[in-house]
Amino acid sequence: MAGTNTSREGITGGPAVILVEPQLGQNIGTAARAMLNCGLDDLRLVKPRDGWPNEKAIAAASGADRVLDKARLFPTVEAAIGDLVHVYASTARDRYMVKREVTPRLAAAEMRGRLAAGEPCGVLFGPERTGLINEHIALADTVLTVPLNPAFSSLNLAQAVLLIGYEWFTAETAPPAEQLHTGHSRPANKEELVRFFDHFEEALTISGFLRHEDKRPSMTRNLRNLFQRASCTEQELRTLHGVITAFVGPRQRP
Repeated sequence: MAGTNTSREGITGGPAVILVEPQLGQNIGTAARAMLNCGLDDLRLVKPRDGWPNEKAIAAASGADRVLDKARLFPTVEAAIGDLVHVYASTARDRYMVKREVTPRLAAAEMRGRLAAGEPCGVLFGPERTGLINEHIALADTVLTVPLNPAFSSLNLAQAVLLIGYEWFTAETAPPAEQLHTGHSRPANKEELVRFFDHFEEALTISGFLRHEDKRPSMTRNLRNLFQRASCTEQELRTLHGVITAFVGPRQRP
C-alpha cells in the first residue's frame, strides 16, 4: 500500500530493534522499512553476515533511509543491549527456560510504560534461518512469542518486526499496573548485569562449581535467568560483587 507523505511530521523513538546476525541485506532493509512504518528508529545490528553498510539493504528499505542512517553496528549481543534495562527476546520455539512469556500486545504496553519511566528497552530478533540461540535468550528478561498457527508459526524477519512494531505503535501510553520501587538506586542495565555475570561465573569456576565443561552452558544459563528475574538494581549488583570478592578475594587482572 502506498502511503508516503514527506510533508507530514514523522513519529520516531520507541524501543530498540536488535537484529542478531541477520543473513541478508535485503532483510535488514525490509525490517528497517517496517520499523519506520511504526515510528521506530533505533536499529542495532550484531555481526550481519554480509557486512555493513549494505547496498541491498538500502534498496530494500524503500525510502526508510533515516533508520539505516542511524543504524549502529555491534560485535556482540552483550554490547548491543548494554544500555538497556529490559530486553525482550522474540522466539517461536519453546526453549525450556524459566522465563516470563508475553504476546506482542502485552509487551508493547509494557514498553510504553517502561520508556515513560525512563527505562530503555529493546527487542532481540535472531538470524532468519535459526532464530536466537539459548545463550542470547538467557540475556533477555522476557520471551516475546506471537500466538499463531501452531503447525506453521514461522515469520520472516520483516514480518516479525512489523507485527511487534504495529502493536507498539497502537498501544496505550499508560504505564504498567505494577512498577518496581527501587528506592534510591536505579534498575541495573544490561552492561552492569553482564559484568556481574562475568564476575560470578569466574568465581564459580575458581571454586570448582563449574568444573564440568559439558554441564557448564546449561548451568550458567539457569543462573543468568535467575538473576534476570530478580530485576536487580545497580546498588544490589555492587553488593553482590562485594559478596563474591569477600568469598574468593579480588579478581585477578591480566
